[in-house]
Amino acid sequence: MSLSSRPLTTLLAGATALSGATAAFAASDSKELNLYSSRHYDTDERLYSDFTEATGITINRIEGNADELIARMKAEGVNSPADVLITVDTSRLTRAKDSGVLQSIDSDVLEERVPSNLQDSDNNWFAFSQRARIIFYNKAEVQDPPMDYLSLADPKYKGMVCHRSSSNVYSQTLLASVIENHGAEAAKDWAAGMVANFARDPEGGDTDQLRGIVSGQCDISVANTYYFARALRTDVKGLSADIDQVGWIFPAQDAEGAHMNLSGGGVAAYAPNRENAIAFLEYLSSDQAQQYFSAGNDEFPAVEGVALSESVAKLGEFKADDVNLSDVAKNLPEAQKIFNQVGWK
Repeated sequence: MSLSSRPLTTLLAGATALSGATAAFAASDSKELNLYSSRHYDTDERLYSDFTEATGITINRIEGNADELIARMKAEGVNSPADVLITVDTSRLTRAKDSGVLQSIDSDVLEERVPSNLQDSDNNWFAFSQRARIIFYNKAEVQDPPMDYLSLADPKYKGMVCHRSSSNVYSQTLLASVIENHGAEAAKDWAAGMVANFARDPEGGDTDQLRGIVSGQCDISVANTYYFARALRTDVKGLSADIDQVGWIFPAQDAEGAHMNLSGGGVAAYAPNRENAIAFLEYLSSDQAQQYFSAGNDEFPAVEGVALSESVAKLGEFKADDVNLSDVAKNLPEAQKIFNQVGWK
């Protein structure tokens, strides 16, 4: 899959998937949807209000940490009021599936709209937005930046690399994808090389990895694109003022392509408003909702052909890794084992 940087355009509100959501609502007597979400973005409010306006379904939200929400749903069991779980990263969606808090659904709309590699193999979850996990570097200090993930472990970058901790889901999924694309042995060598090249012990979030470049703490880092695009669009303290110092590389463009993180959701195992839940997921795949993900939170749409926001388009065109994320998720236990073996804190 190739992601292009076309300019943002106005799309008609009555997209196919949104019409499907309205049709699904017609088959339900309920006018409520109980949403458990670990997304905490103010811009998502537009998603919820537009869905309610189109369908008459009121969204009741419980927001919190993803692991806490999954544990809550599991504890609630058959009495859980949850209809939909929305969270970030393949690892958390897989954790929800493995915990038995999601159910398989059949939806022609989702099958048609969401690329197969961005769906759970058993239709327990679907992706609705993406973030590319790419390499950033200090343009003044690094003349030959690493062009792929494996090159980050090259000894010539010793003492130059910042990265998040091994407990972070982004780190876990990236290593799981390296296992899928290159094998466990190569992945272990890569992780050991990364540890050897760290400028400091892993700490902080993705924005902190980018701040590390402008502050001189490190010369190379790895972060998701939407943190950088946000700093292009708005004022992010400790980053935006000096953002011209930072260059970026979409890794492995001659090979598998850039690793993609996702935001996605699924229908709760005991959803009391199941039809409304499916309708909501179908709405999230509509052109209208997909554009909100890009314009409101600097993410890449999951659905192909949807125009990008200006901040995201500035990053340029690139080849995305189209590896099946369900396959990547199977490597998460091995990834954690490797982290422990190589001493990645």
